[in-house]
Amino acid sequence: MTHILAIDQGTTSSRAILFDKSLTPVATAQEEFTQHFPQSGWVEHDVDDIWATTAGTCRAAIERAGLTPSDIAAIGITNQRETTIVWDRTTGKPVHRAIVWQDRRTAQTCRALREAGHEDMITDRTGLLLDPYFSGTKLAWILDNVDGARAKAENGDLLFGTVDCYLIWKLTGGKTHATDATNAARTLLYDIRKGRWSQTICDLLNVPMSMLPEVRDCAADYGTTRTDLFGREIPILGVAGDQQAATVGQACFAPGMMKSTYGTGCFALLNTGDEPVRSQNRLLTTIAYQLEGKPTYALEGSIFIAGAVVQWLRDGLKIIREAGETQTLSDRADPHQNVILVPAFTGLGAPYWQPDCRGAIYGLTRNSGPAEFARAALESVGFQTRDLLEAMTADWSSDEAKQVLRVDGGMSASAWAMQFLADIIGAPVDRPKVLETTALGAAWLAGMQAGIYPDQAGFADGWALDQRFEPAMDPTTRDEKYAAWKRAVEATMSV
Repeated sequence: MTHILAIDQGTTSSRAILFDKSLTPVATAQEEFTQHFPQSGWVEHDVDDIWATTAGTCRAAIERAGLTPSDIAAIGITNQRETTIVWDRTTGKPVHRAIVWQDRRTAQTCRALREAGHEDMITDRTGLLLDPYFSGTKLAWILDNVDGARAKAENGDLLFGTVDCYLIWKLTGGKTHATDATNAARTLLYDIRKGRWSQTICDLLNVPMSMLPEVRDCAADYGTTRTDLFGREIPILGVAGDQQAATVGQACFAPGMMKSTYGTGCFALLNTGDEPVRSQNRLLTTIAYQLEGKPTYALEGSIFIAGAVVQWLRDGLKIIREAGETQTLSDRADPHQNVILVPAFTGLGAPYWQPDCRGAIYGLTRNSGPAEFARAALESVGFQTRDLLEAMTADWSSDEAKQVLRVDGGMSASAWAMQFLADIIGAPVDRPKVLETTALGAAWLAGMQAGIYPDQAGFADGWALDQRFEPAMDPTTRDEKYAAWKRAVEATMSV
């Protein structure tokens, strides 16, 4: 058994990647699924779609690699975080579609809790802010709005989980109802200091604790798969939320190391070591990973729209057919125009946390066209990343801080976007040879637990650089462009 199967269940697609004993990806399968938008600001997934695409891509990846299930030592899972699923303990049937992390339907609930003075207590225990982003208020909404759900939950008949938890439950045939510490830390229900579910917060949100899964380390025994799925039982030995898995995959094990992942959204994490650091700049305090019962903490900034802005160019405006066209278009943009796109399609994330804010475009002229829109879309990701890094520096200024940003995710493949990122933050940007660092992190957790991959130090030594992007923009231009971005954000929030 020389291979690890990594499940990467994301917001717009499910993927399965097989890694060999040298941590090299050898086969990939990916399948997109439908996004549902029943109302403005609401985002849902069909839970059956999540499961079908996950199981299907696993089988496809094994087949493409020319392997048999007997070649697979273990499975690692990484997943879109905060997305909320509630299902029947007996039948396994979901009581509602999955409510996606992007969903804003509980904005009023969060506002009411904030006005009632609960945010400080919640932030102190969970490291999170009162925002619809997190699972807790989504779970409460399901219990309050699905007929019979609350009564069934109080009778112990319903289970709650983030996507990892649901997949584990399905893979093991209902034998394991568990999550890992990184996913638990994103629910708004987990005390990251004490390492347990918070009775106080569950009572506040009227969530029965009987619904909640057991919390385990990122590298741990999560049971084995049903024999009928792959032909033999395969142990599940690694689990981490997607951004934490990317942090692991980037080998950001030392305090001060930073990574930023560019998928549907953008998520920057700064390793702060053994102690949680409470942000004074509306960042999140979270668990980066937990091994052998010991959590390592991080500061995190979350941008809701990164790669999704390119999808909007493709599917909404229809000015491109594929993502790669944005780079060519951006190169053709008029350098004398300064079009700024604030992509607050589902609100603004860190450090603003404005769930009701919506997107806006500034600086349009009669000559503005697809090229200027493409450039503004890519630049918006760089601007938002600088917002996060400035907040992180203000919260955690230390000699240990490494002035290099490691990047990964689909958008990091764009040399244009990464060069602008380096220019606007004024620091080197390192892109690794393996861009699939989210899946890599999940694979390493499972493979390390299975005994076929090296320890942290050995894994970190194997991290390989593909390209470093050095800042080339002069400081005056950098500051002028960023100041224009800040004015655009302020104007957007004032509408």
